[in-house]
Order: sequence, then structure tokens, then C-alpha cells
Amino acid sequence: MTRTSNPTRREFISNGLAASGALALGVSAAELGTAHAQRTRFRGGLDQGSERRGITGPGSLKAHASARGLLTGAAVEAQLLATNPSVEKIVVDQYSILVAENSMKMGPMRPTPDTFSFEAGDALVAFGDAHGIKVRGHNLCWHSQLPAWFNSVATKDNAHQLLVDHIRTVAGHFKGKLQSWDVVNEAVQISDGRPDGLRNGPWLKLLGPDFISLAFRTAREADPNVLLTYNDYGIETDHPDDVKKRAAVLQLVRDMKANNVPIDAVGIQSHIHAGWSTSDGNGLREFMRRIREMGLKIFVTEMDVNDDQIKSEDPADIDLAVAKTYREYLDLMMQEPALAVVITWGVTDAHTWLAGRRRPNQTQQPTPPQRPLPFDAQNQPKEAFYAMRQSFDSRSGVTLR
Repeated sequence: MTRTSNPTRREFISNGLAASGALALGVSAAELGTAHAQRTRFRGGLDQGSERRGITGPGSLKAHASARGLLTGAAVEAQLLATNPSVEKIVVDQYSILVAENSMKMGPMRPTPDTFSFEAGDALVAFGDAHGIKVRGHNLCWHSQLPAWFNSVATKDNAHQLLVDHIRTVAGHFKGKLQSWDVVNEAVQISDGRPDGLRNGPWLKLLGPDFISLAFRTAREADPNVLLTYNDYGIETDHPDDVKKRAAVLQLVRDMKANNVPIDAVGIQSHIHAGWSTSDGNGLREFMRRIREMGLKIFVTEMDVNDDQIKSEDPADIDLAVAKTYREYLDLMMQEPALAVVITWGVTDAHTWLAGRRRPNQTQQPTPPQRPLPFDAQNQPKEAFYAMRQSFDSRSGVTLR
């Protein structure tokens, strides 16, 4: 995942979608005045007494997703599951797939050039096995969260072997245990100015563009049956920046297919801002069609809804606007037959990576924390939970099972 903001895209969303007199993006004052009725609609009409019973078992996210041929899950670490029974219960009740938020990245995985730390990853896989939940790997090759020793050790002479050894060891260790791997993460960065759109990151500087095919071929050798994924962000809207990046990602994948590089899926991270609407998604819809025509699956790998442009600081207003965005975005994604997985980047608002990103205000007073996920900081389902369920239910053309 990326931990960098995109002010240009944020300004575009804010300027293009903020309505005069509205308290939240995409939500009119009249709608906010009837927020209780709107929240009841997102909850499918469940009253407070039956609401808790209604979200587990056949009412769970995983049940609604499975009925439409989907896996659904979240990013989480095994340590949180071991120390927070409430989050553990949510995960067991709601999810059919998990991904480690950080522990399978190269930095945490390689404390020294000669040692590997598999404990956290093994614990997540063991948790998944114990509860019938699949696990995907994130990630084998990325420009960020590299080990502290990387810059002083990696050279053009040894980088090829360093990458091959890492992938062989890590993917080999988890062979047969994972649903998929994000093999290469975020290799495209248009602002770096290369004609091919590739990010001028450490792996490209050391190995050239061939580091991508090297990573995928090595991963396939290490685990012949795991699904191999290219994963990226900033391709979800029709803002000019996203249009350019989406075209570069599509060309990258086309080149991989033309050169018989083993790739099975494309991950669309889906870190989006509240206010995204279907009018933003025409290019994304076409992108997914072209990925499908190449015979690849599509995964939503890291979804959350950044609420930093919502003008209201009332949690009820924020939750309504965030849920509206979940519903519109996922409704569009549900139209794509190649979609196979929907994952949020975190389980509850208490542990979101957006926790330090507050909404700007004019008073210099602290603003409420972000509320980007389907469960709140008290582990209760929010409107976004019900919006996700309804989006799953909207999917057609899939054989129920």
C-alpha cells in the first residue's frame, strides 16, 4: 500500500464534488437531516434489537460475498488478533480472506541480509487455517519498507541475486499456504517522468525494468500454484493523473502477457476519498474489462474511504458519507465478472493507517479521527458495513453457491 497523499487528486475531488450548503461530500443538507432514516436503509431495515444477531452467520460479510462468488476480508496482523478478542471475533465472523498489513513486507521479513523472520506471517497463516480463512501475501517486491540495511548492502552487482534469493526463500517458505501474492507493488509512478511510466525506485535503479519479470518468474518457480498479482493505487478515478497512471499499468500488464510473464491478477488498491461517485468510474470500468480480456482476475486489495474532505465533524454525517462512497464504488466493481476479492485495509477505525490524517478546519481545534472502515473504534458495525453487504447482494450474473 502507499503511505503518501495525493494533494492534486484530493483537490480535484473536493472542488468537483463539494455542494453548496452541504455538510458532507455527496450528501445534501436534506439528506443529512434525515440521517437516521438513511442509516436504517443501509442496515437493511434491521432494528436495534435484532441488529447484532443479523450481522453474523448468514448476515455476515463473508456469507453475502460467498453467495456472489467473492472472497472478502481485511488487512490485519496476527499480534492484534492474539491480543484483541473483539477484533478476533469480527475477523472470524466476517471474513474469508486475510492479508498481513506489514509483517510479510521485505523490511519486517529481513532483519539482516542473512536472516528471515517468519513468525508473524506463520502465525497469521495458522490463524487462517484454524478458522477456515484464506491468506494472501503482501508483498515480495516494493520500493518502500525495505530493510534498514538495504541501501548499504544492495548494489548493481548483487541486486539480482538479492531479489531472487528473497523471493525464493519467502515464497518458498509459504508454498501451498497462500491464496495469492502481491509480487510487485506500486511499480508505476507517472511523475518520475519515464516514457514507460515506471517508478524510478531502488529496484529499477539497480536492475532496470526487468526486475518486474524477474520477480514474477521467480515467484512462479517458488510456488507454482499461488495466484501472482501486480498491485497498485491511484487508478480509481477519471482525474487526469489517474487516467495516465491507469494507462501505464495497463501497458505494463499487456507487456507482461506478451512476454509470457506469469501473472494471474491485478490488484486495485482502492484507497479512495469520500465523494467518489460512479461518474468517476468510467475509465476504471473500461480498465477492468481490458484486464479481464487478458484472462486475469481482479482484486480490490486495500479499500478504505478517506473522510478528510467531509465538512461535517459529526460522526453520524461522516459515517453516512463514507457508506455512500462504499456503496457507489463497490456497486461499480460488482458489475465486473473478473472481480474475485474485496479486502479493506484494516478491520476497525481504531487501527486504520489513516489514524493520523485529520480533516483540515479553520479553528485549529483537534478534529475527529478518521472513520474509513466498516467497523468503528468500539468494534461495532457502521453504515459502511451495511453498504458493503448491499453491494455484494447487487452482483448479478454469478452462479450462487
